[in-house]
Amino acid sequence: MASHQHGIDNSISTPKTRIEGIPDFGWRVNLNYECGIKCKPFTQPRFSQVIGFIGLGIRYAKEWWKRRRQGRKMFIDHMDQLFHKAIYGAPIGGIGCGTMGRGYRGEFARFQMVPGIYDHTVIQANQFILCIRKNGQTVYQKVLTGQRESSKSLRSWEWQAPREGDVYHALYPRSWTVYHLDEFNLRLICRQVSPIFPHDYKDTSFPMATFIWTAENNGTEPLDVSIMFTFKNGRGVKDDGNGGCHNHVFDENSEGRQVSGVSINHNIQDMKCTYCIGGVHKDDVSVTCKEYFDPRGTGQEVWEDLKEDGQLNTEGEKGKTTCTGKGEESAAAVCVKANVPPKQCKDLEFTLTWDMPIIHFKAKERFYARRYSRWFGLDGEAGPRMSSYAAANYSTWEQKIEEWQKPVLQNKNLPAWYKSALFNELYYVSDGGTVWIDPVEGQGGKLVRVTDPKDPPIVQEFSRFGYLEGHEYRMYNTYDVHHYASFSLIMLWPKLQISLQYDIATAVESEDSTRIKFLTSGEVGIRKRLHAVPHDMGDPEDEPWNRVNCYVIHPTCNWKDLNMKFVLQTYRDYSATKDDAYLRHMYPVAKYVMETAKKWDVDDDGIIDNGGFADQTFDAWTMTGASAYCGGMWLAALRMMIEMATILKKEDDVLHYKEILDKGKVSYQNKLWNGSYYNYDCSSGGHHDSIMADQLAGHWFLKASGLQDDDIFPPDRVKSSLKKIFENNVMMFEGGNMGAINGTRPDGSKDISSCQSEEFWVGVTYGLAANMIQEGLLDQAFQTAWGAYHVCWEWYGLAFQTPEAYMTDNIYRSLGYMRPLAIWSMQWALEKFHQDLMSS
Repeated sequence: MASHQHGIDNSISTPKTRIEGIPDFGWRVNLNYECGIKCKPFTQPRFSQVIGFIGLGIRYAKEWWKRRRQGRKMFIDHMDQLFHKAIYGAPIGGIGCGTMGRGYRGEFARFQMVPGIYDHTVIQANQFILCIRKNGQTVYQKVLTGQRESSKSLRSWEWQAPREGDVYHALYPRSWTVYHLDEFNLRLICRQVSPIFPHDYKDTSFPMATFIWTAENNGTEPLDVSIMFTFKNGRGVKDDGNGGCHNHVFDENSEGRQVSGVSINHNIQDMKCTYCIGGVHKDDVSVTCKEYFDPRGTGQEVWEDLKEDGQLNTEGEKGKTTCTGKGEESAAAVCVKANVPPKQCKDLEFTLTWDMPIIHFKAKERFYARRYSRWFGLDGEAGPRMSSYAAANYSTWEQKIEEWQKPVLQNKNLPAWYKSALFNELYYVSDGGTVWIDPVEGQGGKLVRVTDPKDPPIVQEFSRFGYLEGHEYRMYNTYDVHHYASFSLIMLWPKLQISLQYDIATAVESEDSTRIKFLTSGEVGIRKRLHAVPHDMGDPEDEPWNRVNCYVIHPTCNWKDLNMKFVLQTYRDYSATKDDAYLRHMYPVAKYVMETAKKWDVDDDGIIDNGGFADQTFDAWTMTGASAYCGGMWLAALRMMIEMATILKKEDDVLHYKEILDKGKVSYQNKLWNGSYYNYDCSSGGHHDSIMADQLAGHWFLKASGLQDDDIFPPDRVKSSLKKIFENNVMMFEGGNMGAINGTRPDGSKDISSCQSEEFWVGVTYGLAANMIQEGLLDQAFQTAWGAYHVCWEWYGLAFQTPEAYMTDNIYRSLGYMRPLAIWSMQWALEKFHQDLMSS
């Protein structure tokens, strides 16, 4: 691999110049930027690693073909992985309402309208088109966003090639695109706003976004500036041509601002969905609409209509209905026009909303209402009202966003790249295949929202929340991974984290005896065992929550980390919320999972033992006997059980867990400490003494939760381990500009005993950096985390699709992944352990 020269001080995407009206921090690239690296997904392990995959590969292939014949997909589809497409910018939409991705050049790309299912398409008809007129003549008209994807349609349209100096800037949940049309002394800035801000459980669920185009005339002559927004039905797939789509012009001011536009009414996999594009009225602008044009045609009619006079001919449009037939698609347009005097600016505002209130998963055993429908109803006719709401409220959203982000952005103690990473990685909370739902049932011939009496009050009030492990790893609330990402929820939307925990607790106390053949070993077992934490809450291709543990690669009831992570999150959440009712509810569940876990201590030394297979989140990296990773989390869980039992005055439990902990903490040091760091495990295997980046996962969570026990994790040994990790796993690779590799050998070489030991995991790197921050190793922490951000967002071209893993040879695995949300554990550590830095 060629050496990469961009270090922490010369980040290529950190803004170098100030642009008025745009934050000084974020992810910024020129519109003519092209990723210079061609990456590819992981498909081929080393020859020395292949033997461990032979049985899995054969059984996986059989299961893949079986599901394909049934019209279903595998929960992880290794036969159809996503290929490198370095195009993405900040997505749009609230949480759990479906999302639309956007490219940094303005493309509408990557649709998640079907719950939990992604269509990685780019739709050529969804565009913003600029028309400039002077002295009654059109002097310029071109498509500003994206690039021509196909010559088969919209041949009459002309695209503006990206110009030097035109830039895209993302600071999620907002983005800005700056265009310079120097020949007209005109500068345009498009500001994209989605309703994402912390501690809000209403607007943050809304399926809407606004686009505010600021036209700045720096010349000496007035200009008539028109922006036309075009949009079509569907999500860029064959089903878009199923027919039955009809468009309607609307005019709406019910929520405080007048918006005129077009609703595009259609079905997506038999779920009613309405897209609404709208232009916002003001005294100094005019809004016109085109109810229908054919997105598969030449586009000449709408193009020439705009070019004629800078607006759209609405005569005969209102009330017209155009219903598509089989093989046809439907598009619409809305235009906002303003006269911009010399040396002045005008804002041209647009809204985009989508109303898809009733959804179901592939099995269709239950129906759900998206949370936003609590305020906009279940009939699927609320799009125009939502458009008015977006227009009336986006300035309030921006005020709340700025108040939230301001303390971080203005803090001179924090690196510039970190400010971008912290907020931009948060895209995954909304764009993680996320659902935020309430149950519905049929009553009196229609669906109505119902309350499940079995659901805890917090789930009834704040709804059920789920997000995928990854865009390619289609499992809801994968718990071993969520463990890292959960800091983002507990800090920003704690009710969602608590709701998720109640769901996990309910699943712990359930059993599913369905017989399953596990793909790695070929052994047959049951899907879900009583008093075991589930691996996941299910696959959207099936019926999540009804059937959990869709991951059938390993029998996860024997994974050694899941039960521990439930205890660790339970106490961490209590430490943040001080919710006594939550603690009382969770404590008996925590006892159940601890009793299950005690059986894994096969030699009765107070430490659970790994089973000689990949029985934890590193599911291709075997552990045998006591391990630094699982053993450390076991000790942390014991310490937290003691703390919770003390709070709840469970004296017998305190003594019980203390007895185990007293024995276990001695065994942990004796079996794993080697004088410099903790060995990977206590086996005699060839990688037992590898340096694992995540060896202090238990200590990290314990201290993050406000508990520090130096008898369990002696401070000198913690710091020695962290420094060894930094020296070997961070600085030995590209001068410290790649993040932390999962495993190295004592001589500093890669641990190649498994494909995962030689991967860099973004979320693990961020969690390791948080651990370093807690120990006062700030320089090392930011250097470590910088490497992960740098590789994904600057080097490999993986912005807004951060993967689980990457390697040193331009290989990535699992694009769009949950675990990188662990960057919020760094912010957690900074706020708890370095208040002096955060208040400066």
